[in-house]
Amino acid sequence: MRFLHTSDWHLGRSFHGVGMLEAQRSFIDQLVETVRNSAVDVVLVSGDVYDRALPGVDVVRLLNEALVRLRAVGASVVISSGNHDSAVRLGFGSGIMERGGVHLRTTVSELARPVIFRGAAFEVAVYGVPYLEPRLCAQELVAEPHHAAVTGSALSRVREDLAARRQQCPDTVIHSIVMAHTFASGGITSESERDLSVGGVGAVPLDLFDDFSYSALGHLHGQQRLSDSVRYSGSPLPYSFSEARQIKGGYVVDVDHSGVTSVEPVSWSALKPLAVLKGTLEDILSNPDYVPEQEAYCQVTLTDRQRPAKAMETVRTRFPDTLVLAFAPEGGAPAQQATYSQKLAEAENDLDVCCGFLEHVRSREASTEEAETLTRVLETVRSSEVGA
Repeated sequence: MRFLHTSDWHLGRSFHGVGMLEAQRSFIDQLVETVRNSAVDVVLVSGDVYDRALPGVDVVRLLNEALVRLRAVGASVVISSGNHDSAVRLGFGSGIMERGGVHLRTTVSELARPVIFRGAAFEVAVYGVPYLEPRLCAQELVAEPHHAAVTGSALSRVREDLAARRQQCPDTVIHSIVMAHTFASGGITSESERDLSVGGVGAVPLDLFDDFSYSALGHLHGQQRLSDSVRYSGSPLPYSFSEARQIKGGYVVDVDHSGVTSVEPVSWSALKPLAVLKGTLEDILSNPDYVPEQEAYCQVTLTDRQRPAKAMETVRTRFPDTLVLAFAPEGGAPAQQATYSQKLAEAENDLDVCCGFLEHVRSREASTEEAETLTRVLETVRSSEVGA
């Protein structure tokens, strides 16, 4: 039996103001192709299907199309909710959808009700543990209001159900897969994940997942192995420049009578790559090594001692899809001999005040042309005051 572990689709997300729906549609195409070519039986989505609690109509339509296409190529789908999803909205119609091969797990009451997949002389029980917000579910789980406690209580319920099933069917081999949207100890974070630690301890102990056949985790966007049986699939697309060098995809998990026999990574490509560039403006514009980056979404950090004029406009002459421009002078910011308030106090005339303000807000001295313009403006103002 073959499972495909995915998570953190974040359908509807934008990237520094750029819509990503077409990029996500491309990912869905690759996902369906992987399921078809690899004969995947079950697709797992471990939370954050949507990027927000109230997704747009076109975003909901894209998920609907994805589910229809996955079912058309023969795969069942198990989805649990993440911290970006509205568990209530995502779980709407779950009873009806289950009859169509799409299984939704978005509530505490259903986390210990597995989806059972039957193979040759064995079964796989898939438990979908939704994102557990400690303040909201601690009472129902009879646990302290922090992530380690509520996750531990939830997994205890899973173990109890699994033990009962094995006791009821002693002649049947039952393997277990747990889907959970959480931050497990040892995971490496990216900039695009929402912090889960507000109101309590953020990370949960890795050993909570030790005795399951496979734990398909979601929340962290980098594909990573925490142990042989505990992994993050990562997000299918990069959602921050900190993910520019990450391989995006999921894991194909094979299970037979003996248990998990292999876990192999699968990768998907983005419609447009990401690039992170750093250097002086002259180097950024002339470096021949940066030719491939001309087609990428770029984050550019300029290291000039003074902030260049019209920096973004100039950078975009070579890298038109520059989305983020930062300024980090080589060797640190130019030393300031006095604070802005001190400079104001030491200004000898109105022109010094105006030029000092320009330097303060943009980290660049006023040019000769700018100083001349300010001089003319000040003279005009003085003339009008005299005339009044």
